[in-house]
Amino acid sequence: MSEQNEENKKVRILFVEDDSNLSMVLKDYLEMIGYEVDHGKDGEEGLGLFKANTYDIAILDIMMPKKDGFTLATEIKQIQPSMPLILLTAKNQKEDKLEGFNYGCDDYITKPFSTEELNLRVKAILKRCNNQEMTQATVIEKFKIGKFNFDSTNLILSLDGDEKRLTRKESSLLKLLCINKNELLAREVALETVWGENDYFIGRSMDVFIAKLRKYLKADPNVKITNVHGIGFKLEIDEE
Repeated sequence: MSEQNEENKKVRILFVEDDSNLSMVLKDYLEMIGYEVDHGKDGEEGLGLFKANTYDIAILDIMMPKKDGFTLATEIKQIQPSMPLILLTAKNQKEDKLEGFNYGCDDYITKPFSTEELNLRVKAILKRCNNQEMTQATVIEKFKIGKFNFDSTNLILSLDGDEKRLTRKESSLLKLLCINKNELLAREVALETVWGENDYFIGRSMDVFIAKLRKYLKADPNVKITNVHGIGFKLEIDEE
């Protein structure tokens, strides 16, 4: 078995797709290169598999019977906010891509695509996640944001005993803002650090995440995230 196969063998994938022909091809390919793959033929079966097993990443088709990919992604994130997700769709529309990122997906692939492309995207996401987990395992990073306490290691934002569980990307983005408190965080820096790439669609997705963070922090009027148009963002904290 090749070095790549030995590395992939450690990874278990939840693959949910209702197209039987595509499912068979992709499952066989992913298993051939060393991944462990569980296949669900619809959203309900996929959720059942997710609840019953432990996975490193999930690949979900958007258009499925019984439960679509967006709904399944939401339910998975409610159970495990840090679960990496890739969404598959036959639609090449920017609205679908933005909606996918809004549901917390890490990547988005439009059909048709090559098996090699899927493998590269899976490996890239797992590498980013593993790097974040290694950093969090060795350094405990907690921040005070006005009245809020933010535990970036455990993805928790709390205020007066009430805890909000953040997704991995929400936490990573808020952590960057905290590190650059009261200073400009450039858009391209945030995109490359949190998403690993910089393009228009991912930039739009980041704006959605910024809006969510503003909503989470609105309970403290001394904390705000300002937008420096076309340049970046600034976490401003009035500590007087």
